[in-house]
Amino acid sequence: MRFLDDRHPSHDLTYDDVFMVPRRSSVGSRYDVDLATTDGTGTTIPIVVANMTAIAGKRMAETVARRGGLVVIPQDIPSPVVADVVAYVKSRHLVLDTPIQLRPDQTVAEALSLIPKRAHQAAVVVDEDQRPVGIVLESDCADVDRFAQAHQVMRPVEVLIEADTEPRKAFDALDDARAVIAVGVDADGRLVGVLNRTSALRATLYRPATDDAGSLRIAAAVGVNGDVAAKASALLDAGVDCLVVDTAHGHQDRMVEALQAVRSLSPEVPVVAGNVVDGDGTRTLVEAGADIVKVGVGPGAMCTTRMMTGVGRPQFSAVLDCAAAARELGAHVWADGGVRHPRDVALALAAGASSVMIGSWFAGTHESPGDLLEDADGRPFKVSFGMASARAVAGRTVSESAFDRARKGLYEEGISSSRMYLDPARPGVEDLLDQISAGVRSACTYAGATTLAELHERAVVGVQSAAGFHEGRPLATSW
Repeated sequence: MRFLDDRHPSHDLTYDDVFMVPRRSSVGSRYDVDLATTDGTGTTIPIVVANMTAIAGKRMAETVARRGGLVVIPQDIPSPVVADVVAYVKSRHLVLDTPIQLRPDQTVAEALSLIPKRAHQAAVVVDEDQRPVGIVLESDCADVDRFAQAHQVMRPVEVLIEADTEPRKAFDALDDARAVIAVGVDADGRLVGVLNRTSALRATLYRPATDDAGSLRIAAAVGVNGDVAAKASALLDAGVDCLVVDTAHGHQDRMVEALQAVRSLSPEVPVVAGNVVDGDGTRTLVEAGADIVKVGVGPGAMCTTRMMTGVGRPQFSAVLDCAAAARELGAHVWADGGVRHPRDVALALAAGASSVMIGSWFAGTHESPGDLLEDADGRPFKVSFGMASARAVAGRTVSESAFDRARKGLYEEGISSSRMYLDPARPGVEDLLDQISAGVRSACTYAGATTLAELHERAVVGVQSAAGFHEGRPLATSW
C-alpha cells in the first residue's frame, strides 16, 4: 500500500480519514476475487468475530464458519462448556443450517421463544424418531392461543431433500414449490437441517472454513492471568483451531510470560496475541511466540478506554504500522475494532491486516447470544456490553469474594448495557457477511486485485477531510 502523494501523513488516521483510489484493473468480476486468508487460520473470508460474551456463541460460531469466517469463544467461558461448544460446532453440517426443533406437543409460546434464535425464522416439528412431520413459521403463530400446540398450527413439509442435495437443486425445488424452507433428512428420514432460498444461494458463493477432518473451524481465547498453560491445554484438547491469548494491554511482561507458557505446549494451531497498536508491541509479541497479533486499543463501540485514559491510537494508522512490523518477521495481524461500514474492512485489509475482527456490529443479529427484546416502539434489539465493563467484570469474578468483586467493580472501561437494534433489512449475521464480502470484493476489483495480498500490494490510499467522508455517504431521502 502507498499513499496517493507518496508522503506519509504527519498525523495518525482513522478509517474515516482515508479513501482508496481506483487503479487500472483487469479483474472482470467481483466473483474472480479470492478472499481466503494466508495467516494459517484456514478462513476463506477475512472476518473474525470478536471474543465478546454478548456476541460469540455456538450459533454465531457455526453460522460464520459455514460462510468461511472464524468466531473466537470468550475467555470467560468455562473450559468444559467451551469443549461442548467446540464439539457442537464441529458436528454441524457444512451446507444445511441447524434447525430449530419442536415436539408436536410443545406450545406456540415455546415456538415463539425459539424461532428468533435463527435467521431462517422457522421451526421443524419432529416425531419421537426425529422425522419431520411439519413446519412452524412465526406467521403461523399470529393470533393463536399461546398454549396451543405445535401440531395444531404447523404446516406440511413442502420440500423434503436429502442432506447431500446440491444447493442449486435445493434452490430450484424451493422455487418450483414456492416454499419457504426445505427440510434436509438422512437416509433414514431423520432431520439433519434446513435450507431456504438465500442459504442455498450462499452455499454456492462461500466456502466453509474447515479443518483437516472437514469439520467447521472455531477459535477460543485465554487470558494472561492464572495458570495459562493449563487453560490453553484444555482448549487445545477440546479441539480449537486457533488459540487467542487476549488482554486489553498486550505490550506487557505478563503477556510475554503467557505466550511463553502457551508455546511450551507446542501447539499445532495458530497462536494469536494482543492487543497492541505499534510496531514495538507487535515485534515483542511475535518474538514471544505469536503467529498473529491483534491490533487495536479503544476503537470498539463498547470501549471507553480512550475517553477514560487517553490511551489508544487511530485504527488505520495502528494497523498500517503493526502490519509492516509483523510482515518483517513473517507474522500477521488482525485489525480489531473500529469497523462501522464494509469500507472499513476493505481499508484494514489494504493496510495489511490478514483479517478484520468485528464485535458490536454483529451483536444485533439473530445468531448472537441472548434473548431478542423489543423497545416501546416494537423495534427488536439485543443487549451488548464491553468485556472490560462492570457487567463483564462481575461475571468474570463470580468465584471471588464479595469484597474483591466489589473493589474490582469500581473500575471499568466499557459500556455495561447497550441496545444493538436488528436491521430489518439485515437481521442475520449472514446478511452482514454478504454486505461486507460484496464491499471487499468490489474494492479488490477497483484496485485490480484478485487476492487480499494483491489488494495490500496495489492499494493507493489518500487522506480526506470530514467533508470528503460526508460526501461519500448515500442519502436515504432527497436534500
